[in-house]
This record gives sequence, structure tokens and C-alpha cells, in this order.
Amino acid sequence: MTTSPEVDAWFSEYDHPVKDAMLRVRQIILEDPRMTETIKWKSPTFMYEGNMASFNPRTKAHVSLMFHTGASIPGEHPRLEGGGDTARYMKFADAEDVEAAATEIRGIVDSWCSSRV
Repeated sequence: MTTSPEVDAWFSEYDHPVKDAMLRVRQIILEDPRMTETIKWKSPTFMYEGNMASFNPRTKAHVSLMFHTGASIPGEHPRLEGGGDTARYMKFADAEDVEAAATEIRGIVDSWCSSRV
């Protein structure tokens, strides 16, 4: 897993009640060597051939991960929420909830990257 020094610095200064869960989501996403990360819109953003997802750093009750064009990610992903034409969201209550969703997160990342070639 390759992390960005810019994102490492962002996390070192970021205070969040379930920061450990955010860091685990980050780790799962970056397991795929095609994924990279940066800071966009004042938040960690994950990319491969375009912006896949960003954390919503203002949400404090849980971890909120917005998939910018989540509606177009191929496959069935039951934890993706939202009914609009574009964005989808995943919410995680804590690190245990992230672990329960880890397989689906990996599947979303793979579907995203595979659909970009």
C-alpha cells in the first residue's frame, strides 16, 4: 500500500471520533495498486483514471465516503446509498462496520478500476 505524504499529513492533523475507521477504509481502498490518493476539496480523495471517492470530513457521527459517480459503478453494491443520477455514499459507524463492508469496498474499487480501461 502506497500512501500520499499529503494525505498522511492531513490525517495527522484531523480530529474525528472514528478516525480509526476512516484509516481502515483508506487502507482497504489503497490495497488495490491502481488506486492513488490526494487532497481535493479539503478532503482525502481516491483516484484511478478519475476521482472515485472522497471522505466527507464534516460528518462527525460516522464515516461518510462519497463516490462521485457511484451510480455508474458496474455491479451490485448494496451498501451504496443514494438515488440520484450521479453520486452514491457509504456510511460506517465504526471500525467494526468497516470490516463488515471490506469485501464490498474491495469489489467497488475493482469494479471502478476495471471499468476505466
